[in-house]
Amino acid sequence: MLTDVVRGRRVLFLGGKGGVGKTTTASALALVQAQEGRRVLVVSTDPAHNLGHLWQREVGDTVVPLWRGAGLLDGVEVDPRRTTDAHLAQVGSTLRRLMPDHLAKEVDRHLDLARDAPGTHEAAVLERIADAVETGLADYDLVVFDTAPSGHTARLMALPETMSAWTEGLLRRRDRADKFSGALSGLGVRDPKAERDSEIRRTLLRRRERFERLRSVLTDPETTSFLLVLAAERLPVLETVELAGTLRKLGVPVGGLVVNKRSPDGAGGLLAARRAHEDEWLAVLDAELGDLPRVECELLPGEVTGAAGLEQFGAALR
Repeated sequence: MLTDVVRGRRVLFLGGKGGVGKTTTASALALVQAQEGRRVLVVSTDPAHNLGHLWQREVGDTVVPLWRGAGLLDGVEVDPRRTTDAHLAQVGSTLRRLMPDHLAKEVDRHLDLARDAPGTHEAAVLERIADAVETGLADYDLVVFDTAPSGHTARLMALPETMSAWTEGLLRRRDRADKFSGALSGLGVRDPKAERDSEIRRTLLRRRERFERLRSVLTDPETTSFLLVLAAERLPVLETVELAGTLRKLGVPVGGLVVNKRSPDGAGGLLAARRAHEDEWLAVLDAELGDLPRVECELLPGEVTGAAGLEQFGAALR
């Protein structure tokens, strides 16, 4: 079952259409692993956070304990606004240190414009994912990411490569500037921008190396797996097929499928008709992604909440 896929991994992502049960599945799998003695961190990057509601406790932008037993389970909900503000504050601090004093107001103006610019939020969240991956690999046995709906997740998974390529372009421009500064130095002419340019280069190199490390982790099938959660309905199935294709093109290993809220078999009446309709869409899923392991979790009469509810839900994933 899917727990066999999870057991050997250090990083796990769960993605899919909104409302299909990603948070429940992520928490249940994380709890199963913690009960087996692993140290687990579950990270919600979905702006519509449900982790705190699910665990019936306050969960915010700093790590909190969720469960203790044979192992441990901690959780954190990434706050998009706070993450973006912190990201821009760090960028602004670096720019003000490197730019001439008379450009400080210009730096502030550009940062204010960037706050709501397309891609700023994703870049900030990517930094937090990189942080969580590094923290997870250093301090935990497994880090589980409960991601935003499919389209957002697909863009996020593509960002490490995009950001690395963008930084590489900036470094090439810096190389030309460094060569010019070196030529001046060789002539005995002091270039007042040389030290600043050297720090810019070091900053860009650190950024490139970080994104390259993250991409290396995301594309390593021995370390990372991506599970797709869906309902057996038209839009979730089609989005799942599309997301799986995108992930595979990016080199991100897709480990399996979780079909959630499945109508029970043999229930008769409306539920029987509903299950037959679901079977039709699962046939489409099999035709496109039949090579992936799949588990089906039946529709439950009530909501899954707390450790006891998650333990019961997790039994279907074993």
